Amino acid sequence: MAETTIYEFKQVVERSKPKSWLKSVSAFANSSGGALFFGIDNNGHLTGLDNIQSDAEYISEQIKVRLDPIPDFELSAHTEDGKPLLKLKVQTGVLTPYYYYYDGSRTAFVRIGNESVLATATQLNNLVLKGRNITYDSMPTEYHPGDFTFRVLADTYKKQTNRNFDEKLLQSFGFIAPNGNLTNSGLLFADNCPLRHSRLFCTRWNGNHKGSVADDALDDKEYQGNLIDLLRQGVEFIANNSKRRWRKTATGRINKPDYAERAVFEALVNALIHRDYSVLGSEVHIDMYDNRLVISSPGGMFDGTLIQNRNIDEVPSSRRNPVLADVFAQLNYMEKRGSGLRKICNESAKLPGYTADLEPRFKSEATVFFTEITNMNWQEPENSDVIKNATGSTDRVPDRVPDKVPDKVPDKMTTNQEKMLFEIRKNKYISMSELSEQIGISKRKVLDNINKLRQSGLLERIGNNKTGHWKIIDL
Repeated sequence: MAETTIYEFKQVVERSKPKSWLKSVSAFANSSGGALFFGIDNNGHLTGLDNIQSDAEYISEQIKVRLDPIPDFELSAHTEDGKPLLKLKVQTGVLTPYYYYYDGSRTAFVRIGNESVLATATQLNNLVLKGRNITYDSMPTEYHPGDFTFRVLADTYKKQTNRNFDEKLLQSFGFIAPNGNLTNSGLLFADNCPLRHSRLFCTRWNGNHKGSVADDALDDKEYQGNLIDLLRQGVEFIANNSKRRWRKTATGRINKPDYAERAVFEALVNALIHRDYSVLGSEVHIDMYDNRLVISSPGGMFDGTLIQNRNIDEVPSSRRNPVLADVFAQLNYMEKRGSGLRKICNESAKLPGYTADLEPRFKSEATVFFTEITNMNWQEPENSDVIKNATGSTDRVPDRVPDKVPDKVPDKMTTNQEKMLFEIRKNKYISMSELSEQIGISKRKVLDNINKLRQSGLLERIGNNKTGHWKIIDL
């Protein structure tokens, strides 16, 4: 065994500093439950306890005195290799938050990975809502249903279900609170959503990490509005900044897109539906690089675990925003079985050129969740530097055009010309239109720079304009 999200070891029952272990009791009750083992050191070695009866009585008394409310727990004695130990099993609480109380101070803890940490203001607010059996998306607002229209939702519902949208659905969807006002979920699906943090920031970066190449962003967009529009705009942005290559075969051709459309769709749905909307001033981010796509959303795993430490096939469906999830399920945008992450992997695996090392990766922290999907058509160039990307995987990123080319005419080489030579090195058959798209300049400027490179003796055209290719002269 090792210390994890649900296990923690204590060599002794600390009496001078009971907070050292009582904070984990609070964290387990506020998160997904867990167990403390007394008589085991931090390395997992059995040390045993000298007086388990006295320790058991002290543990029970301190929980009753210093935890409010008192969580459900079970204390049991065990013997391993002749050494006595105590197991304190704490159940997931329903009356959250569970505070550690001492000298008039009340603090709540949560479990993040294998640590018990002080709950942030946002996490504490979510614990309060959980204790009241309320989720953010079901909370009532000050807005009235008559103040908004739902045409986008109605059109989408008709298209996806082949049924007409009825105003009564606003009630059954959970968009109207008992007091008659709209809930937060209602606002998130309204045509003119007034929630400013219902936003999507999209960036197509130049290179494999931020700041890797001059003129960082090739394309960037910011969207604000209802969830259906954000989903569509996100899908469109990724499609517009991706390529659909193809390869001829004896009987036809094989399409080779950068990313699987369904995988992208699932990743965006997960980001929009499972994000923590209580974090004001936050938004979902789409960051596209040459070699990968990264989608990040506010809020870690709902149960406090770290997804990188879990088997995605064994993660239960735990929904932070059940109302939003139910509506997307009725629109056939997602399933209720919690299979979104597996579908992202399965859809990516269907693409030509897929190998196991290209499988999508997922990472979570206390306040953010990352989904990273590899560009299936990216090829690692020569003369590259190793860096670490946002989710911890290793990429080889070209810093600039190989030194041989710029060294020839250092006074005349421009940034755009360096970028063009770099793109040509990757694909000698690249067209003027593709160069324009990749670099972010007009076709006229591409032609002007091509002519200057050819006049400088750095670039040569082999064959005709239709079937020929470029050749870079390295001197």
